[in-house]
Amino acid sequence: MVRVKPGKETRRRHKKYLKLAKGNYGAKSRLYRQSREAVEKGLQYAYRDRRQKKREFRSLWINRIGALSRIEGVSYSRLVAGLKKANILINRKYLSELAVSDPEAFRSIVQLAGN
Repeated sequence: MVRVKPGKETRRRHKKYLKLAKGNYGAKSRLYRQSREAVEKGLQYAYRDRRQKKREFRSLWINRIGALSRIEGVSYSRLVAGLKKANILINRKYLSELAVSDPEAFRSIVQLAGN
Protein backbone atom coordinates (compact mmCIF):
# COMPACT_ATOMS: atom_id res chain seq x y z
CA MET A 1 0.00 0.00 0.00
CA VAL A 2 1.22 3.48 -0.84
CA ARG A 3 1.89 5.91 2.01
CA VAL A 4 -0.12 9.11 1.72
CA LYS A 5 1.45 12.25 3.17
CA PRO A 6 -1.12 14.79 4.41
CA GLY A 7 0.96 17.80 3.29
CA LYS A 8 -1.47 20.10 1.50
CA GLU A 9 -4.53 19.52 3.67
CA THR A 10 -2.62 19.79 6.94
CA ARG A 11 -0.91 23.00 5.86
CA ARG A 12 -4.25 24.46 4.77
CA ARG A 13 -5.84 23.58 8.12
CA HIS A 14 -2.91 24.97 10.09
CA LYS A 15 -2.86 28.21 8.08
CA LYS A 16 -6.57 28.70 8.73
CA TYR A 17 -6.03 28.71 12.50
CA LEU A 18 -2.82 30.73 12.34
CA LYS A 19 -4.61 33.38 10.29
CA LEU A 20 -7.43 33.58 12.85
CA ALA A 21 -4.87 33.79 15.68
CA LYS A 22 -3.21 36.95 14.34
CA GLY A 23 -2.96 39.58 17.02
CA ASN A 24 -2.38 37.10 19.82
CA TYR A 25 0.82 37.32 21.83
CA GLY A 26 3.79 34.97 21.51
CA ALA A 27 3.28 31.31 20.74
CA LYS A 28 -0.48 31.73 20.41
CA SER A 29 0.06 33.51 17.11
CA ARG A 30 2.96 31.37 15.84
CA LEU A 31 2.49 27.74 16.86
CA TYR A 32 -0.39 25.69 15.51
CA ARG A 33 -1.48 23.91 18.66
CA GLN A 34 -1.52 26.98 20.87
CA SER A 35 -3.13 29.08 18.14
CA ARG A 36 -5.89 26.50 17.64
CA GLU A 37 -6.61 26.44 21.38
CA ALA A 38 -6.66 30.23 21.56
CA VAL A 39 -8.90 30.57 18.50
CA GLU A 40 -11.38 27.94 19.67
CA LYS A 41 -11.58 29.50 23.13
CA GLY A 42 -12.04 32.92 21.56
CA LEU A 43 -14.88 31.63 19.40
CA GLN A 44 -16.55 30.15 22.50
CA TYR A 45 -16.31 33.51 24.26
CA ALA A 46 -17.67 35.30 21.19
CA TYR A 47 -20.66 32.93 20.99
CA ARG A 48 -21.42 33.32 24.69
CA ASP A 49 -20.94 37.08 24.74
CA ARG A 50 -23.20 37.73 21.77
CA ARG A 51 -26.00 36.51 24.04
CA GLN A 52 -24.72 38.25 27.19
CA LYS A 53 -24.49 41.55 25.33
CA LYS A 54 -28.28 41.58 24.89
CA ARG A 55 -28.82 41.02 28.63
CA GLU A 56 -26.31 43.66 29.62
CA PHE A 57 -27.80 46.31 27.35
CA ARG A 58 -31.34 45.61 28.60
CA SER A 59 -30.05 45.98 32.14
CA LEU A 60 -28.37 49.28 31.25
CA TRP A 61 -31.58 50.62 29.69
CA ILE A 62 -33.62 49.63 32.75
CA ASN A 63 -31.10 51.30 35.10
CA ARG A 64 -31.19 54.52 33.08
CA ILE A 65 -34.98 54.61 32.94
CA GLY A 66 -35.23 53.81 36.66
CA ALA A 67 -32.77 56.52 37.67
CA LEU A 68 -34.45 59.23 35.61
CA SER A 69 -37.98 58.16 36.50
CA ARG A 70 -37.10 58.40 40.23
CA ILE A 71 -36.00 61.99 39.61
CA GLU A 72 -39.53 62.54 38.26
CA GLY A 73 -40.97 60.94 41.41
CA VAL A 74 -42.07 57.59 39.96
CA SER A 75 -40.48 54.21 40.46
CA TYR A 76 -39.46 52.14 37.43
CA SER A 77 -42.09 49.47 38.03
CA ARG A 78 -44.90 52.03 38.38
CA LEU A 79 -43.72 53.79 35.22
CA VAL A 80 -43.77 50.57 33.20
CA ALA A 81 -47.16 49.59 34.65
CA GLY A 82 -48.50 53.06 33.83
CA LEU A 83 -47.20 52.85 30.26
CA LYS A 84 -48.98 49.51 29.83
CA LYS A 85 -52.20 50.86 31.30
CA ALA A 86 -52.04 53.99 29.10
CA ASN A 87 -51.41 51.70 26.10
CA ILE A 88 -48.14 53.47 25.25
CA LEU A 89 -46.05 51.00 23.26
CA ILE A 90 -42.42 52.07 23.58
CA ASN A 91 -39.57 49.69 24.21
CA ARG A 92 -36.94 50.13 26.90
CA LYS A 93 -34.17 50.93 24.43
CA TYR A 94 -35.93 53.97 22.99
CA LEU A 95 -37.32 55.01 26.35
CA SER A 96 -33.79 55.11 27.80
CA GLU A 97 -32.54 56.97 24.73
CA LEU A 98 -35.29 59.55 25.25
CA ALA A 99 -34.43 59.84 28.93
CA VAL A 100 -30.79 60.62 28.13
CA SER A 101 -31.12 62.76 25.00
CA ASP A 102 -34.50 64.49 25.46
CA PRO A 103 -35.50 64.83 29.16
CA GLU A 104 -38.55 66.98 28.30
CA ALA A 105 -40.08 64.26 26.11
CA PHE A 106 -39.29 61.68 28.80
CA ARG A 107 -40.96 63.90 31.42
CA SER A 108 -44.12 64.14 29.29
CA ILE A 109 -44.18 60.35 28.84
CA VAL A 110 -43.85 59.90 32.62
CA GLN A 111 -46.79 62.29 33.13
CA LEU A 112 -48.89 60.37 30.58
CA ALA A 113 -48.07 57.10 32.33
CA GLY A 114 -48.96 58.61 35.71
CA ASN A 115 -52.48 59.61 34.68
